[in-house]
This record gives sequence, C-alpha cells and structure tokens, in this order.
Amino acid sequence: MTVAAPHADRPVALIDLLDRLLQGGVVITGDLVLSIADVDLVRIDLRAVIAPVAAAAVDAATQPL
Repeated sequence: MTVAAPHADRPVALIDLLDRLLQGGVVITGDLVLSIADVDLVRIDLRAVIAPVAAAAVDAATQPL
C-alpha cells in the first residue's frame, strides 16, 4: 500500500517556495576565490542571514549585550 504525499499533485510556484523559506529564515553562504596560475589573489567569504523582521526583533531582544 502506498501513501501519496498530501500535496503531491499540487504544483509549487517559486514564490510559494520563497515565502515558506523566508518565514523561518535562511542563511546564505558562499566563497569566491580569484586566482591566476594557481596563486590566490582575492578571497571573499560571503554570509547573509535573511529572516522576517518580527523574528529578528525577538532574537535581538532576547540576546544579552
């Protein structure tokens, strides 16, 4: 007996996916290295936290200074 997922037949729009991700918050990380002849010239580490304003305000209010 197989059980189908509750929303298996419903297509998911990109905006719905983004909305669901942003409700809980998202952390985006990335590394960029520019090099010539195997010599690293520039290295950039990127980190971004995207969260709803209400969640960020609650987190800021509960953090000690």
